[in-house]
Amino acid sequence: MLKHQQSLIPLEEIRAAQERVEGSAIRTPLVRLNTGDSSAAIYLKLENLQPIGSFKLRGATNAIKAVPPGELKNGVYTSSAGNMAQGIAWCAKRMGIPCSVIVPDRASKAKIEAITRLGATIIKVPFAEWWDVMTTHNFDGLDGLFIHPVANANVIAGNGTIGLEVVDDLPDFDAIVIPYGGGGLSCGIASALKGLNSNAKVFACEVDGAAPLAASLDAGKAVEIEMTPSFVDGIGSPTVLPEMWPLAQELLDGSLVVSAEDVASAIRLLAERNNVIAEGAGAASVAAALNGIANARRIVCVISGGNIDLAKLTQIFRGETP
Repeated sequence: MLKHQQSLIPLEEIRAAQERVEGSAIRTPLVRLNTGDSSAAIYLKLENLQPIGSFKLRGATNAIKAVPPGELKNGVYTSSAGNMAQGIAWCAKRMGIPCSVIVPDRASKAKIEAITRLGATIIKVPFAEWWDVMTTHNFDGLDGLFIHPVANANVIAGNGTIGLEVVDDLPDFDAIVIPYGGGGLSCGIASALKGLNSNAKVFACEVDGAAPLAASLDAGKAVEIEMTPSFVDGIGSPTVLPEMWPLAQELLDGSLVVSAEDVASAIRLLAERNNVIAEGAGAASVAAALNGIANARRIVCVISGGNIDLAKLTQIFRGETP
């Protein structure tokens, strides 16, 4: 069962989302990456500094606050590898409503522990079953309000508030690189930039072996790939979500694919040069920017989150790739 195709989020809806998330999500800083060995100036949009360590708080807050209270009487649930689960659980806890999250069996220990601390009920399922919830927008046995972590207009609008802040802080940037999991972050930011008439290029970034968007853009249609999991657990899937594909194809200027080794190097660089702790998905944007973007002198990298297992971080700091 496919839900309705997503469409461009109007600027006024993103501005309304900005008002809803104020007081929950913080306005994150935009700082320059302290490196002298790049041909471009790279700026970091530090969403890892959100209260839950991820940008997902923006979309979660907007999605919950945008619906009538009566629709929340049975609580909420979502399907998430970790960060959106934390966002929904954080909001639910503050509102005193039940929350359940369906997580894939490969979800990281750090994210599972964080969800548990927020009081949500965790339902762990095999990845294929988890992905089925992502595509059908339903999980049998739960009767709360389902909030899709990606293909929900209010979630996308909440994500788009990042774009408003970036343009306000750095109006003349040339390109922005955004981790691509399901497309809600990149398409939200791209919607905001389009509404603001920005000329900046918008690039997704993916990890080699889990890059369905790049394959789909090359093919000119949504295709399925054979996915190879890596320590970069916040992005990557076997397919592009069908309802997000038209919007991604319309709004994004391409997908930059990096290796897991490049991502590990970017995590080390962020820690060494800027004292920033990023998870794999969050550092993927920096890995892509460091590889260079044609004609881009000012590149913004969205550091989407910082929720990484300490054991993996230790390995990376030793020069290894988990």
